[in-house]
Amino acid sequence: MKLKQIYDYLDSISPFELQEKWDNSGLLVGGFEDEVNNVYISIDLDEEVLNSMEDNSLIITHHPLIFSALKKINYDSYSTKLLRILIKKNIALIAMHTNIDVTHLNKYVANNVLGLDVISSEDYICYANVNDSFSNFANNISSRLGLKYLKYVKCSQSVKKVALVTGAGMSMISNVKADCFITGDIKYHDAMEAKARGISLIDIRHYESEKHFSPLVEGLLSEYLKKNKLKAIITSSKNPFTFCTQGETVE
Repeated sequence: MKLKQIYDYLDSISPFELQEKWDNSGLLVGGFEDEVNNVYISIDLDEEVLNSMEDNSLIITHHPLIFSALKKINYDSYSTKLLRILIKKNIALIAMHTNIDVTHLNKYVANNVLGLDVISSEDYICYANVNDSFSNFANNISSRLGLKYLKYVKCSQSVKKVALVTGAGMSMISNVKADCFITGDIKYHDAMEAKARGISLIDIRHYESEKHFSPLVEGLLSEYLKKNKLKAIITSSKNPFTFCTQGETVE
């Protein structure tokens, strides 16, 4: 199957032109006329993922391996080490980042993972009515995402309306029209800003909130690939962070 056929199908369900100006989604490695024998999906790339893949394959990731121009390729950085393996094994790479955030991922995580009933969506931000105590709501979110510990900012005892952005969404805090905002990568000064605005926060972390990209894309692609006698294989990269609670031994 030609790579361009898969690219065009992905573009039809989540147009690459919707990506942010700073983003680098699309075909990053390979050519449109490449023959694809296997299709893999992962939130990111790492050496273990690439070494497990067959030659002459395509991998679709959420985060682009290359964000800015490379002035040298010395195989001593994250992106260049992996580029070397991709090229050696003739593995093509397509990234679907901010375009699929807008069209699918945020709503998918809200509905299918967190069990929220999305009432509206404004660009990246999904909204849902909750009407629950903050403690019950926060514990439910933590359980559904399998978070080992929960980081939060509590501004009120209850949550009536929640806003969600997967990944790192705190740059959008000024646009949030809810009393609770759930997103990842929340920093100290982000918490101070939310406190001042009276918006509670729940940190659902970056990897934990976006790893659901893989089953989402597999579901979107499966029927199309089946017609061409291919299937999408989920082969997710590992979270680079390890978390432990107080009293646990660091291994």
